[in-house]
Amino acid sequence: MKPEKNRNFIATIIATIIAIFVLFPFFLVVINSAKSSADIVVSPINFPKNWGQMFDNMKNVINNANFNYWSSFKSSIIITIVSLALLTVFSCMAAWVLSRNEKKKWSAIIFLIFVAAMVIPFQVVMLPILTIFKNISNYLGIPMLSSYTGLIFAYLGFGGSMSIFIFHGFVKGIPKELEEAAKIDGCLHEQIFFKIIFPLMKPVQMTVLILNGLWIWNDYLLPSIMLGLNGRIKTLPVAVSSFVGSYVKQWDLILTAAFLAMIPIIILFLFAQKQIIKGMMEGAIK
Repeated sequence: MKPEKNRNFIATIIATIIAIFVLFPFFLVVINSAKSSADIVVSPINFPKNWGQMFDNMKNVINNANFNYWSSFKSSIIITIVSLALLTVFSCMAAWVLSRNEKKKWSAIIFLIFVAAMVIPFQVVMLPILTIFKNISNYLGIPMLSSYTGLIFAYLGFGGSMSIFIFHGFVKGIPKELEEAAKIDGCLHEQIFFKIIFPLMKPVQMTVLILNGLWIWNDYLLPSIMLGLNGRIKTLPVAVSSFVGSYVKQWDLILTAAFLAMIPIIILFLFAQKQIIKGMMEGAIK
């Protein structure tokens, strides 16, 4: 028993050190959200003298015309929800088809392409995607830049690979007999998917939703390129950059705005963490 206790003690210490290392940036954001810009520069690690300063900073951020909090919040909500909905449905469909045809050569090739796409850095396709989207806008008349449509379409492409990879492994654990029985009863492929397969994939869907949701909500680089820093549509991370000037950096407003942007996703994660763990466990077992 003694060696096992020692191992548990060492594992606890290591886990605690990792947790402190991961949570330290969040800790800095929270304590500095309750300070003035001068106090942050002088003592960024010290606790604030007056926690009420945080509410004053929040009011200044929300009422700031350059930040435009509620408009940015609405844009982030629309982009995140629509992107996640499309990602979930289309990725589930693709994973189901590829999984049920995995012995066919075309299915294996397509799946390998999706897996390979996961390791391609965004920076490699950053400029080409702007050119492609600009050409689509010119030839088809569909606004792809500085619009919800283009950014959501981009998230669908960049998030699809990982989502399909996760769903693909889960679908393999769903018995094919269920589909065969549904076919005998006269169900069409669409009915089999939406009435049988899609509901059975709920546990792993929550995992995919949270993983993609965290990324989409907090993403800065793609929205800043697709929407522009001074465009009419801004997500919260892009709007935070409005407090950063060439010569002046309003650290109190920057960190408070970052804290406000984090609150919704933190609340979502706290409520959904059980479903995330459950989805990962069930996906691993299958």
